[in-house]
Amino acid sequence: MGDIWAFLLQTCTASGVAVLLLIVKAMFRDKLSPRWQFAVWGILGMILLLPAGLGGRYVLLNWPMIVETIKTALTGSYTLTQVTAPIPLPKMFAPATLWDWLFWGYVLGVIVLLARYLISYICLRRALHSGTPADTQTVARIQAVADQYHLPTCRAVLIEGAGSAFLCGILSPVLVLPTGTKTDDKVLLHELLHRKYRDVIWGLVICLLRCIHWCNPLLWYCANQAGNDLESLCDQRVLERLEGEERREYGRILLSMANEKYARSPGTSCASNGGKNIRQRIEAIVRFKRYPAGMALVSVCVAVALAAPLVFGSQAINVYNEEGRLSGHADIDLSLASARTTWCTTMAGALDAYGKSLLTDSGTYRAMCAPLSQQAEIAHVMHQRQDENLWPTWDTGLSMEADQNEGYYIYNLHPVGEGTYEALVAVKLNGAPDGQREENKMYLAYQQVLVQKEESRWVVTELGELELIEARDASMLWGVEELPAYTYTGTAANFQVKVFFQKSLVVNNTVQASSSSSWFFGPTSAFDTVPKPGAEFDEVYHTQWSQCIFLGSQEDKAAITRLGLSVAPMDDGQERPALQPLSKGSGGGSSSSGESWSSQTLDPDWGPIVSMAGGGSGGHISTDNFLPPDSFAADLYINGEKVAELTLRPEEGGAQ
Repeated sequence: MGDIWAFLLQTCTASGVAVLLLIVKAMFRDKLSPRWQFAVWGILGMILLLPAGLGGRYVLLNWPMIVETIKTALTGSYTLTQVTAPIPLPKMFAPATLWDWLFWGYVLGVIVLLARYLISYICLRRALHSGTPADTQTVARIQAVADQYHLPTCRAVLIEGAGSAFLCGILSPVLVLPTGTKTDDKVLLHELLHRKYRDVIWGLVICLLRCIHWCNPLLWYCANQAGNDLESLCDQRVLERLEGEERREYGRILLSMANEKYARSPGTSCASNGGKNIRQRIEAIVRFKRYPAGMALVSVCVAVALAAPLVFGSQAINVYNEEGRLSGHADIDLSLASARTTWCTTMAGALDAYGKSLLTDSGTYRAMCAPLSQQAEIAHVMHQRQDENLWPTWDTGLSMEADQNEGYYIYNLHPVGEGTYEALVAVKLNGAPDGQREENKMYLAYQQVLVQKEESRWVVTELGELELIEARDASMLWGVEELPAYTYTGTAANFQVKVFFQKSLVVNNTVQASSSSSWFFGPTSAFDTVPKPGAEFDEVYHTQWSQCIFLGSQEDKAAITRLGLSVAPMDDGQERPALQPLSKGSGGGSSSSGESWSSQTLDPDWGPIVSMAGGGSGGHISTDNFLPPDSFAADLYINGEKVAELTLRPEEGGAQ
């Protein structure tokens, strides 16, 4: 925990779990054994020892969003609070703000409390060194109790002023007994059971967690309850070894200790733990019973049912006010806090959020996948538009609305470094720049983006402005020739051969439309504009087309009447595939493996650029390999004769 907000996130997360455990424990107080009553505190211990908000998850309530909203309201900061460790780790710089001073005050409190407990323990150990070793008769009694119940024993020391017996130490425990009084064998049994089960360690853990969360009274209360449950568990173990009147006598002994002093130092355990706590323990003794063997399984099931959702937490999958209809500055900050804490856990999820921010002009959606360095600017734009009495949207730079029914498209995704990818995001626009849309034409906006991990979040960074283009109206799923594509080239027989390759990746966003349906065709579908931060790509589509560019003289050109080309993708190290042979007639085709071929008779006045046939394939993704082919194998035919076998290599610059 590096600042006061990280501590607030950690302690609030633990407090929510503490409240739930207290309720559940009260429900099962007389139904499940003291073993379960103490063991269930282990769930709270795990929550306290796991960094809150780990991987963007929350427990019970979306505490990260709540803390972010409070932080923004008080400081105006749009950063992301993250807990790197469950202990305070202050940064070594002078406090500059009130919140820095508060955090240093908290750290000082932890140090003071730890020092107090440490000094108390050191003083106790020094007192033990000056104590009187137990006499032979007392040692014999301790050994007899240990032998009777098959328990380990330890060194015993008599201390003047000790209220009751207690165990001190972890590595070399010492049994401390008061001088001048005879300690009952049942009390000795209690302390030896602490020795066997190393309960002093649990007491130390409780003490350390109490120090870390010293300013949270709820967790102090839970620490006290956990210590009392530990003593009740030891009582249960004692009662399981006693019979009849001995059990009642043990209760009377505890009752007599209600007003006695007891060890409060860490690293100790004591049968006497305060009047109020002893009264609770006696109530448990009255309820004592040997629980049936089947109850152990029930206890485990209840504990697992509690622990699984609490320890693993929940991942935020939606943002507050997802429609972007925000009513004020506080509402905007709450929405942006929700977006920052709804982590895009996959690359596809980040691109999905970005594409939908273009479709809906939503700054909230943009914040979901924006680097932290851009969060303040997004908030500034939204607040400014709110002040101008406009909808607090994000300014995408588009001069026209995007077609939400068409959705967005991801092209040419490829790695450019470790955990870093580039891609092209495209959306179809409603209308035309001049308001006059031509038949069989569509207008697109596209943008190159960088996708990478920022710690555990996937984020998207723009690499340039949105560009507007006019294209032939066709299915964007199978690629758009006017958009950048990977280009492969080779030269032979006075021709430069080019193959253009595009790959589009799809997240399934099809949902049933709520407003329209047909009694004959059934319900219609629509594009879901709500981001899916954990999405995966569901389908991939490959499209390619080719050109032959003549480089020779006019005399050579006149002799060419027919042109053919057969191409297929090829990776380095792969044997060159056998390409489709071309006959002397015209025609073409393609296969699902990416191979395409065409042969055509040329007009007498054919131009220097001859478009050849293309092809494509698509379906469900079976691999995460987004790389384009390393090369293309090509066979060039002139006048029905194969004149060259080429290997087409990619042009420099990637997708052009």
